[in-house]
Amino acid sequence: MTPPVPTPEFIEHSGFIAEVIRTPRTKSASIKVDEGAVSVVVPRDLPLERIQQLITDKKRWIKEKLYIHQQARPVSSKEFVSGEAFPYLGRNYRLKVERGSYQPAKLVKGSLIVTIPMGVDDPNIVRNAVVRWYRTRALERLKDKSKRWASIIGVTPKSVGIKTFKSRWGSCSADAEVLFNWRVVMTPNRVVDYVVVHELCHLVRHDHSRQFWKLVEKVMPDYAECKEWLKANSRTISIS
Repeated sequence: MTPPVPTPEFIEHSGFIAEVIRTPRTKSASIKVDEGAVSVVVPRDLPLERIQQLITDKKRWIKEKLYIHQQARPVSSKEFVSGEAFPYLGRNYRLKVERGSYQPAKLVKGSLIVTIPMGVDDPNIVRNAVVRWYRTRALERLKDKSKRWASIIGVTPKSVGIKTFKSRWGSCSADAEVLFNWRVVMTPNRVVDYVVVHELCHLVRHDHSRQFWKLVEKVMPDYAECKEWLKANSRTISIS
């Protein structure tokens, strides 16, 4: 029986919102700032008051990390306001910003809905909610696709995860650990399949030899079209 999915926890602070990730696999708390999104990884039963105090104690460090990330981001045409379009697996979904108690982004009837507190007008909070949504969906979808394609190719990855890559779509280690750029789910569904197939084929041949590409073509005869699509559109796949 599949264990129930835990209800997401979020802590609103001055200028940012932190996601609480409870896990039995850790004995101490840690704070991460990735792509401008703040998350706190804590032991499963750590009281909320302790978590809030940890965030308060680390507030200056968190804000410095957020500032560095915001300054390093390229100039974007996105304002993260209602009506803007965001791509997911080949379709565009309109952003809808609502007011109320903070809620993580969710896809409802063709709209990507983000609920933020009244009086908060920081687009970075909306952006971070959208990034969290993409990363969650990316991990789910890429794990599913990897399982399906691995059975076709006849390989078994040790693990499948996501990462923020600057200039690549995935990686495959010598230990059979496969990582994907979470932004890949902003491309058409067939292109995502190609990226998955590409990395899984590296479990057979860890190079880009003629034999490697023959294997990719055997698994996905139309791979060249997907490869060309990525080459032509990779610079536009961003929500910076």
